Amino acid sequence: MEQLVSIIVPVYNAEEYLKRCVDSILVQDYPHFELILMDDGSTDGSGAICDAYAKKDARVRVVHKENTGVSDTRNKALDLAEGVYIQFLDSDDWIVPEATRLLVQAMEKYDCEMVISDFYRVSGERLARKGDIEENRVLTRQEFAACMIENPADFYYGVLWNKLFKREIIEANQIRMDVSLSWCEDFLFNLEYIRHASTFYALQVPIYYYVKRRGSLVNQGLSISNTMRMKINIFDYYNEFYKDVYDHEDYADIRLQVYSFLWAAAKDGAVPPAPLPGGRKLGEERRRIRREQVEGDGAVMDQYRFRQLLDYQIDLAAKKNRLTPDEAKTLCALYQCGEFESMRRLAEVADLPLSRLFVALQKLEHKKLVTMTEDKSRGEVAGKSGKTGEMATEGAQEKKGKAKKEKASGKKAGKKKMDKSREEEKKEKNRILLAPEAKDICEDFRQMQKEMKDICFAGFTDEERRAGEELIKRVNENMVRFMVKEEPLQETAEPGQKTAGPAQASGI
Repeated sequence: MEQLVSIIVPVYNAEEYLKRCVDSILVQDYPHFELILMDDGSTDGSGAICDAYAKKDARVRVVHKENTGVSDTRNKALDLAEGVYIQFLDSDDWIVPEATRLLVQAMEKYDCEMVISDFYRVSGERLARKGDIEENRVLTRQEFAACMIENPADFYYGVLWNKLFKREIIEANQIRMDVSLSWCEDFLFNLEYIRHASTFYALQVPIYYYVKRRGSLVNQGLSISNTMRMKINIFDYYNEFYKDVYDHEDYADIRLQVYSFLWAAAKDGAVPPAPLPGGRKLGEERRRIRREQVEGDGAVMDQYRFRQLLDYQIDLAAKKNRLTPDEAKTLCALYQCGEFESMRRLAEVADLPLSRLFVALQKLEHKKLVTMTEDKSRGEVAGKSGKTGEMATEGAQEKKGKAKKEKASGKKAGKKKMDKSREEEKKEKNRILLAPEAKDICEDFRQMQKEMKDICFAGFTDEERRAGEELIKRVNENMVRFMVKEEPLQETAEPGQKTAGPAQASGI
């Protein structure tokens, strides 16, 4: 059974942005949540907007209270929360449709106690991806603290909204916001939680859109003296945190890094202007599909819909693993088919032009995610000839020489043409395989396949789903049976040589 998630959103005079925030939550593809909208004494239309959502969706709970500030508001929401997990949003930000699902999946798959994710930093009509931890494994408390000490004032670690918490840890240790602080109170909440958690996982998918607005402390240009004064007020706790995490000798080695917190500037990340790399236009950062694009009947539309769904899921896998969509498509094709001996065949299955496939394979080889090996069973010695996939072999060179001799001796034109075709085919022959380092990415593809089934069979009973899967299997078998027909070869086999089937004849 899916676990309940309590999503907490403090609201104060946010009518301009509130609908975008709430709408992004209500369309989550993980539906098992309660949304707690905490109206902190708003004087604009925010309260009425919250009430309207509560009337339309039973998952929305609204609390109207006097204005006491964001820390006290979050604390009261924690008192009311009933979920197994806690997720926070700010009312002027928003999340991607799969945000909650990805957080919960990571928490449960890796059996950890905090998930922290990448996010998008939005500035006007442009945005940039932000993150810090790139290790795809569960981290211990000390390992997580070691990452954090490198960038102690980074929003990635300091804020609440790019993390998923376990409510039982929060309640067992009565972790709450310090209402006496107006700066860094969320960072202290995180530090206290980390002290009582033991395992952490970094989700390398940007799931949150953070918008910095005028009036935030980061944007106020606080004087150095005021900043230092506030940091000194919380430094004792920060220092004690690292003394708890590290033993005495190890703490002595990192003490200077701990003190660097005092002069570290709060960082939420800049968004590069249009001519510079690192930023992009808002709306181009992820695959978006409109209803009118995928509606329609017929075989063409059926295939188009499936391809759009597949591309959408592959795009998520690409972001998680810091791959381009072309690289992810190539790996997915290899994962599903095992290996390829033909570049053209791989390009067809991955639905990529050959030129883009060449580039993707070069990058994947550099990342050690694929291997390109010669097919020794054919006596070839493979070597790259400039572009990935164009293989020069000693065997091919010998055959070229043989073809020249045959031409000189007056062999028939048909025989020469056939040998030339075979040479070109064998030039392309090369085994393209997934490398062992791609194991974690293959796990994501396995999960992707499961999610695609869940999407297609949503609302089906178990019996209906089994029947549907069986029908799809039979439909696929019928299509294969229709397309794969034994056809006589157009060439005559030489004495002692077996005739090839269609797959062999096509070079697959």
